[in-house]
Amino acid sequence: MNVHTPNIRQIPERDDAEAALDTLRLWAKSASTTEILELDVSVARLLPGDSGADYPAFSRAYPEEFAVDAAYKATLPDLQNGPSSLIRGARQRIQHVGISNFRLPLRYLSRDSDSPMLLETSVTGTVSLDADKKGINMSRIMRSFYAHADATFSFEVIEAALDDYKTDLESFDARIQMRLSFPMKVQSLRSGLAGYQYYDIALELVERNGVRKKIVHLDYVYSSTCPCSLELSEHARATRGQLATPHSQRSVARISVVLDDNAGPLWFEDLIDACRRAVPTETQVMVKREDEQAFAELNAANPIFVEDAARLFCEQLLADHRVGDFRVVASHQESLHSHDAVSVLTEGDTFASDSIDPRMFQSLFHVG
Repeated sequence: MNVHTPNIRQIPERDDAEAALDTLRLWAKSASTTEILELDVSVARLLPGDSGADYPAFSRAYPEEFAVDAAYKATLPDLQNGPSSLIRGARQRIQHVGISNFRLPLRYLSRDSDSPMLLETSVTGTVSLDADKKGINMSRIMRSFYAHADATFSFEVIEAALDDYKTDLESFDARIQMRLSFPMKVQSLRSGLAGYQYYDIALELVERNGVRKKIVHLDYVYSSTCPCSLELSEHARATRGQLATPHSQRSVARISVVLDDNAGPLWFEDLIDACRRAVPTETQVMVKREDEQAFAELNAANPIFVEDAARLFCEQLLADHRVGDFRVVASHQESLHSHDAVSVLTEGDTFASDSIDPRMFQSLFHVG
């Protein structure tokens, strides 16, 4: 027995749509507003004239003359500050919630000049959030910070900004971190030229359980010549008359220090100078031939493994009474190997940790 199914159009044509619309309108004439809205609120827009459905015709023109007053603002919904019944997920305390990388120009004093520098700064601001609170008003962090943006920045100004948004957001713990690129004029080794070296610096103010810590982070970029490679090269020259060169590479140390409030100011330049004393082979800005030769000689006079680097930086930090807890993270981005040599050295409880950020060492990569 053969069964023949009729040809059924898979894609409706215009006639089908018009017939369906007529059917919908016919049904809507005898349906109540509630029935229409339960089916689909957009059905009301298909009906001619005033359908009685609660679906207004919205204006598509931007209301330039509209002014917001206090009464209107009081009617605006605020879901982030809503009741705890709106919380999604586990009702757990959040240690940090806020905004990251809002940028603005800020003024900074330097050790060697009375005139403040205007530098672009990236700011991260966070607060703790109790388990029974839905969320925070993020813009309050920015507004609190902008209220202090015209001041010449110091940790005292950062503390005032943190106090403001902690109070506004009714939070116990809070943090501000400010990242900037700090210019410092550097002399060449022999030619007498000078150029600006730029240092990635971050200032961090952390308050936890009523205790505040002021932290400075600095990325110091230097050249590291492998001591082993240097000795092997000299061995080839001495025993076989074979020309050989030791391998060296651009290297980065991230120095993080907690400031001692009672010991006087630690300028950016002071921390940079300490790094230069520890490892003098800082990468160069202005270089002529005599400077390049001098740099080769300086590297040969200061061969360094990554372990040496961590301990040399540590030695300088231990000797500075203005420095409390600290951490040294060093990365020698090998020209011999297809991997890097790294080390981490900490002093005190602030930076002690069983775990490290999986991408910490990748973040130490610096380009010119």
